[in-house]
Amino acid sequence: MRIYSVLQNKLILKKYKTKDSLIRIRPSLLFVFLFLHLSGISLKAQNLDSLYSVWQDDKLSDAKRVNSFKNYIWKGFLFSQPDSAFKLSTQITAFSAERNYVKGQAIGLNMQGISHSIRGNYSEALNYFIQSSHFYEAADDQSGVGQIIGNIGIIYQEQGDLPKALSNYTRSLAIEKEFNNELGISNTLNNIGSIYQQQAEFDLALEYYSESLAIAEKLEDEEAIAGSLENLGNVFFAKKENTKALEYYSKASDLQKKIGNQFGAASALLNIGLVYYREGDFLKALEYQNKSLAINEATDNQLGMIIALENIGNSYIDLKDFANAKKNCQKALDLSEEIDFLLLQKKSCDCLYRAYKENGEDSKALTYIEQLRELEESLNSRKTAKQLQQMEFGKQVLKDSIANAEEKRLIQETHQEEVAKKNKTRNVLATSGLFLLFLVGGLYSRNRFINRSKSILQIEKDRSESLLLNILPEEIAQELKEKGKADARDFDLVSILFTDFKGFTAASAKLSAQDLVSEINVCFEAFDGIMGKYNIEKIKTIGDAYMAAGGLPVPTNDSVKKTVLAALEMQEFISKRKVQNDADHKPAFEMRVGVHTGPVVAGIVGVKKFQYDIWGDTVNTASRMESNGEVDKVNIIQATYELLKLEPEFAFQSRGKIEVKGKGEMEMWFVSVKSEE
Repeated sequence: MRIYSVLQNKLILKKYKTKDSLIRIRPSLLFVFLFLHLSGISLKAQNLDSLYSVWQDDKLSDAKRVNSFKNYIWKGFLFSQPDSAFKLSTQITAFSAERNYVKGQAIGLNMQGISHSIRGNYSEALNYFIQSSHFYEAADDQSGVGQIIGNIGIIYQEQGDLPKALSNYTRSLAIEKEFNNELGISNTLNNIGSIYQQQAEFDLALEYYSESLAIAEKLEDEEAIAGSLENLGNVFFAKKENTKALEYYSKASDLQKKIGNQFGAASALLNIGLVYYREGDFLKALEYQNKSLAINEATDNQLGMIIALENIGNSYIDLKDFANAKKNCQKALDLSEEIDFLLLQKKSCDCLYRAYKENGEDSKALTYIEQLRELEESLNSRKTAKQLQQMEFGKQVLKDSIANAEEKRLIQETHQEEVAKKNKTRNVLATSGLFLLFLVGGLYSRNRFINRSKSILQIEKDRSESLLLNILPEEIAQELKEKGKADARDFDLVSILFTDFKGFTAASAKLSAQDLVSEINVCFEAFDGIMGKYNIEKIKTIGDAYMAAGGLPVPTNDSVKKTVLAALEMQEFISKRKVQNDADHKPAFEMRVGVHTGPVVAGIVGVKKFQYDIWGDTVNTASRMESNGEVDKVNIIQATYELLKLEPEFAFQSRGKIEVKGKGEMEMWFVSVKSEE
């Protein structure tokens, strides 16, 4: 893993339309500054070897040794090798426990929590932060407690729970002010500003960023000053106040160069390029985009390189220099595939689609639309996985809340018992009666609280299972939960449905990438609804093709009939959609559908990303039924016809024997719903 690649994954990437259709980092250096200052660490140059030497010197104080090792881990490992940073941080915890250095244990646990957060393990991160806060409290270090509360706020912000994030930042700010920790105050104000910026409450964001900047300037902390300047520039950019945005970005860039922060300098230069791009000065935009690229290449920052290359590609498109546009967009795509960053792959494909389309190479542009569609599917799957993770995080938070409430209840009961002992001179019967009444009331309240908590946990469990069923069939999901795996199965009679849009290439030449993918989504969402209606299992989409299967994972006697009815309803939807789009003077699709029935093997593929899939010659033949079909028709093979010919609601039209690639001649039929006479 390369330096900063994990870090930049945590930054917010936003796409702007038309002249702003570039990737920009917002808010700049957010994740750096949050953890950087809440952990009390400076990025100013300090030799790693000397830091490690201090850690090894047993003649020095425990505090100095721990702080040096903390800085060593931060500078050398935390953002580039978070797994290693976690293991090294355990040495801080173990050392401090052996020396009974309570604050050192808090520092080690905090570093372990940050390592988990960088890797996206939010429940684990929260657990370590809570443990760290307990040790800071035991050490009577309230400023440390404030730092941890701020870190917990970051967890909530990463999870999208902005109200809880803001609540934690506000509590952290109050503690920092109480102990007059000006650097902590400055950076907590920055954190609060980022919340308001994320909510598009720009005036409030400006207020907090400006206050943060004033404190940073008073402290002469150049790192904090540069971060606040760029954050202010981001707000003015969002408000479309280009002159002010350029002013703050330029100041940030100059300062980042002065202090030698290469990552910050590259970010600021790219943002300057965005301002010029928005104003239509593409040559000036290229100048700054190339400067940013050069820094990212010099520091081997692959993620920064991808963002700069994609921006450069878009600038060349607007300059009608399509050769350079394609070259830079392709480099961006190659790098984003190398590091498996789906969002940037999608942006790069969009860049290539635009370059080829505007150069009149419609066929080549189409290949990137198909790739865009596949990336959309993958991103949606990862989004579902993230939602599941967020629900697990929510359940963990709730469990921790229940545990904390139970702990407080026990403390309160113990306190009541001690009070009772001190008042032995009072009437024993009266005291006993009152205590019994209190105890019954406490147990009743506790029982209500636990039941209410269980109810909430059940709701969250139901939501998690609902999301899992969006990925896998219910029976397969249940087997996976019970056994940890799902075995592949043979099915003797499954009806495979394939669709494909005719006129897709022509439509892609008339629509933007966004509109084209949007139109495909409208159709596929309707198809999903039809599959649900007839209890047909959607398998996957491949570009503009849609694949589904009837009769699995639970075979039924009417699966063949329902699959054909679903195919006919899909054709009906596309026909109506075409009439509507023609009336609105919009490009419209026409569709072929093929169905074949036979044996298949079905099972789960993938480890990190589950997918239920099917294999066998039946699948290949079904695909041939689609490709040999006709627009507005549902094409079936002889085997499917034999299973349906006695069904009274269907009408059949023989097509005779048709030559099929790789299969020879095959008997085919068009099937339709019999009209009422």
